[in-house]
Amino acid sequence: MKTYSAKPSDVEKKWVVIDASDVVLGRLAGIVAMRLRGKHKAIYTPHIDCGDHVIIINAEKVAVTGNKKKNDIFYWHTGYAGGIKGISKGATLESRFPERLIERAVKRMMPKDSPLARGQMTHLHVFAGSAHEHEAQKPEVLDVAAMNPKNKRK
Repeated sequence: MKTYSAKPSDVEKKWVVIDASDVVLGRLAGIVAMRLRGKHKAIYTPHIDCGDHVIIINAEKVAVTGNKKKNDIFYWHTGYAGGIKGISKGATLESRFPERLIERAVKRMMPKDSPLARGQMTHLHVFAGSAHEHEAQKPEVLDVAAMNPKNKRK
């Protein structure tokens, strides 16, 4: 028997919508990264984009467990001397763009920075509110909170 290798023409991309209300951030990011890569499909091939388009709504209501809201900080450097900056997860959720928290978490669960990973990340659409602009694609609802009791925190 030969090993099956999918071609880009064999891949059918679906649209999936996920409600992030009270879902734990890390568990959500792991499931979304798996969907973006296509590892949930039987035809998964590592060098082909087999993943689906994922829409995440209610990004500002995502749950962060423990003391991570104030203690877990994203750092970056501006390039100038003494230019290290940081923002906590709680501050990111309360900021103007709370969807960036989910985008960063998912990006860090994808393979290392490569053209394939960057292309798969373009299939992630995160919205802070409950409205999104992809109704025309008729996305299927994926209930991440019901997959495992640990996925949802109140």
